Amino acid sequence: MKVELCNFSGQKIYPSKGKIYVRGDSKVFRFINAKSESLFLQRKNPRKIAWTVVYRRMHKKGITEEVAKKRSRKTVKHQRGIVGADLASILAKRNAKPEVRNAARQAAITKAKEAKKEKETNKKANKPTGGATAPKVSKQQMKGGKTGGR
Repeated sequence: MKVELCNFSGQKIYPSKGKIYVRGDSKVFRFINAKSESLFLQRKNPRKIAWTVVYRRMHKKGITEEVAKKRSRKTVKHQRGIVGADLASILAKRNAKPEVRNAARQAAITKAKEAKKEKETNKKANKPTGGATAPKVSKQQMKGGKTGGR
């Protein structure tokens, strides 16, 4: 049993019921009754007629029994520690006064600078002085291209 839908109201049309209207361009329209056909031929908008399925869908009528409104879950903020720092230390850093924070920052910067200077002095002390150094060779000479002289 094939059930059609009314082109105007959107209601089901069972076999041997309703009317079929064929337009000049051979497009077929099916209507549940003469009322739907008449309104269609008057070019009425089914979205504005309260008893049509399209209107009811558009204005969310009759769907409250089927589907209850979805509950929205409230997001809850949690605070927890991360790797390398527990929650207490994080909160202590956050609640520290700006002056204390700046002083700690300056101390860290000076410590880093000292470490860098020390590393450079160690590098200079360990660097071999003099000795045989290889002659400078250009990339082209390495590939076997032109040599320096003519």
